[in-house]
Amino acid sequence: MKGTKLLHTLIYWNHSRLMYLKHMHNFFLIVLFRKFRGSLKICSKSIIFEPDDNIQPIIKIPLRDCISIKAPEDNEANNPFTRNTHGGISVVCNQVFLIKERNVIAPYKTVRGRAEHLFQLDVAGKVGDVVQTLHQLYRASCLDKMGDQAAMITAILQSRLARTSFDKNRFQSISETLHMECKAEMVTPLVTNPGHVCVSDANLYFQPLNGYPKPVVQITLQNVRRIYKRRHGLMPLGLEVFCTENDLCSDIYLKFYSCQDRDEVYRLIAKYIENHIAEHTAESYVLQWQRGHISNYQYLLHLNNLADRSCNDLSQYPVFPWIIADYSSSELDLTKPETFRDLSKPVGALNKERLDRLVTRYQEMPEPKFMYGSHYSSPGYVLFYLVRVAPEYMLCLQNGKFDHADRMFNSIAETWKNCLDGATDFKELIPEFYENDSSFLVNSLKLDLGKRQGGKMVEDVELPPWASGPDDFLQKSQEALESPYVSEHLHEWIDIIFGYKQKGSEAVAAHNVFHPLTYEGGVDLNSILDPNEKVALLTQILEFGQTPKQLFTTPHPQRKIQKWKSLSRTSSHSISIAESPVSPNEESFEDLTEESITLAWNNIAKLKLDKQYKIHKEAITGIAVTCNGSSVFTTSQDSTLKMFSKDSKTIQRSVSFSNMALSSCIILPGDTTVITSSWDNHIYFYSIAFGRQQDVLLGHDDAVSKICWRDGHLFSASWDSTVKVWHCPGETLSNKKHHFELLAQLEHDVSVNTIDLNAANTILASGTKEGTISVWDITTATMLHQLPRHSGTVFHTAFSPDSRHLLSAGEDCFKVIDVQTGMVVSSVTTEEPQRCFKWDGNTILSGSQSGELLVWDLLGGKVTERIKGHTGAVTAMWMNEQCNSVITGGEDKQIMFWKLQY
Repeated sequence: MKGTKLLHTLIYWNHSRLMYLKHMHNFFLIVLFRKFRGSLKICSKSIIFEPDDNIQPIIKIPLRDCISIKAPEDNEANNPFTRNTHGGISVVCNQVFLIKERNVIAPYKTVRGRAEHLFQLDVAGKVGDVVQTLHQLYRASCLDKMGDQAAMITAILQSRLARTSFDKNRFQSISETLHMECKAEMVTPLVTNPGHVCVSDANLYFQPLNGYPKPVVQITLQNVRRIYKRRHGLMPLGLEVFCTENDLCSDIYLKFYSCQDRDEVYRLIAKYIENHIAEHTAESYVLQWQRGHISNYQYLLHLNNLADRSCNDLSQYPVFPWIIADYSSSELDLTKPETFRDLSKPVGALNKERLDRLVTRYQEMPEPKFMYGSHYSSPGYVLFYLVRVAPEYMLCLQNGKFDHADRMFNSIAETWKNCLDGATDFKELIPEFYENDSSFLVNSLKLDLGKRQGGKMVEDVELPPWASGPDDFLQKSQEALESPYVSEHLHEWIDIIFGYKQKGSEAVAAHNVFHPLTYEGGVDLNSILDPNEKVALLTQILEFGQTPKQLFTTPHPQRKIQKWKSLSRTSSHSISIAESPVSPNEESFEDLTEESITLAWNNIAKLKLDKQYKIHKEAITGIAVTCNGSSVFTTSQDSTLKMFSKDSKTIQRSVSFSNMALSSCIILPGDTTVITSSWDNHIYFYSIAFGRQQDVLLGHDDAVSKICWRDGHLFSASWDSTVKVWHCPGETLSNKKHHFELLAQLEHDVSVNTIDLNAANTILASGTKEGTISVWDITTATMLHQLPRHSGTVFHTAFSPDSRHLLSAGEDCFKVIDVQTGMVVSSVTTEEPQRCFKWDGNTILSGSQSGELLVWDLLGGKVTERIKGHTGAVTAMWMNEQCNSVITGGEDKQIMFWKLQY
């Protein structure tokens, strides 16, 4: 493979006619005279003539093999073979390559010997410009050093771009307003096309300098769905635009000449994307994947996109894992763990004997150390898999030749075995193995890919016994990728490829160390002053392969398919939940209750105001309701605890424990006691039956902000920067304060504003006034995670019903945290603070600073309904177990009763 073949710049293109003459011994001798139309392409290192008649071969003339390039002289006007060639260009060379002769894709045919090719342009006036460009490129090709060649080609290209600008006549409408114009290149596999980018108020345009393959590429901004900043050639200069949500390939990939231009185009396009997040992050997809709303395939596709992997860049092609390890059985059993590859290890570590040899070599190696001498993804590996559908790329990459027949992609089983046993073969797969197009497995083009040892021709890829054909192989591969086993282990592979085991000591421990140059930031090209050294280094990196951008620095959360019976993939790779095999008469009460809760949350936007009452003199801070729903207890900053009767619609009791604000309230099981927290540092116990204060606990050195009760334990949060855990024996409390035994004190750096407990009463989450979220194991009183995630106060935190996730509401956004790993798996920016909320893991009902109730699609990251509510902030919220009745309290001193109306 030649690195110089990885990037070919198309500089000039025009329609022309070719007249071909043979020149021998300094005399023109008529050996062959042909004349046919076609397209003349001037690339950075060659001249290419592509005939309109596809029976004729494409002619490629390397500039370094040229002897002379000129327009025919006037004294040759009487030559019968150059007569009537006004607008012609003569190219004399030592050798040419003939490509696709008789329209057959095959290794290039090399024709050596001195020959002249006469190109007659349709536009004669361009001859001078073309000849001048060819002379400049020819001089560049003759330079000894690659760096000097690249520098001169760049200068030629920039000079041509500077003399041109975007043609405004190409605008779709005369009313369009120009926002920005700059120079850039359109990137496709192995070729970049220079030109001008223009962004108007309606469209993104790219006009190729050479007008090829079409005069202008136009994308309507309203159609753009995704945009990604890309690292191209190790530099942050790329931008890829998609007009679809889940497609593998983009609509255009642009490489800019400055990071500032790239970022400005990104900004202009981003404004037109609905609910666009300023920068796409992996966390925006983690929760969707964990909850089964996107498939394993879709999630891997998103991660590849975020990690700079693109189908337009063979050196950074999307990487997918080997999943199946069984290629010999007649039936594929996806219920057996041994059917699958160990996803916790890189390919190079799957074979212990080979790994032992690699580790020994690694330990003896001087710095910089690396374990593997080749990468798991490179241009050569990509085209190894795709040679049957992209043979011309393979020929371009390998100097016009196919690889040796025995090294071709001949068999799935052989390829897997070589990845396990080969001394230098550690490649993973590409997304096509989990797509629906099986053409890359079939030699439908009838290519002559050579003959293997033993005389067998290379034809279709040999499939495992369990696959009845190419389509069946892909279908079973998809089923394997979406299987429960892979769903529960895929996070381990993500840790290796995109995550915390990609670099550093964790990579060493996981036997996942590649050459330092393959990693982002492994080399700073801007710091290398020698152009030859820079080009050589870049070429080496592009050939060897590049490690994806690191997306995660902490362990990736696991996906657990809990109650889904099966998952199926449609053609668009969406997830669907199959019908449950359980018959209706077998459904338990719990199943019916869960169905009713799901129904309620699916209709939560239909919440309607039933009644409202102004019962306090200041903002309401807490709401608690008795089991039968007849009595509502509320606390307020007016220092009172009130008991409101839903039946009589009157305040039945009003109690004041001190002249300081009360901050929250809870009712103990049995509806006998109400506990309230106060800004006077105390916690008060009120007996409902006796109508009096039953007990008091001086629990903190500053205001008590929030309390929780579970199984005889009281949890109190305070502005004194602590959360305390108290043991209260028995649910009927006496006046003796010594009954409150302090079991644990969880220290924080700043005031704690809110707390919540998981369903098992083993994990506590706290949120502070400075935006920090802490997750604690209360069985050992140790901190599991501390996350500075919000700017300003954390108003509320709550675990999901399955306790796997924690949602927090701050002044700036909602954050969802995976409890096991501490990773933020979703983040939704809010226009205003959300003061309180309820959620079911997917949907949020929140009370806003402005008084509205908002319904949020957490996975979609957007508000789906706004419900007019309080005047001023919603400060407290209660929801019943069936999730169809809600009570809110606000700064307007009112409580509001809400009901679902299906």
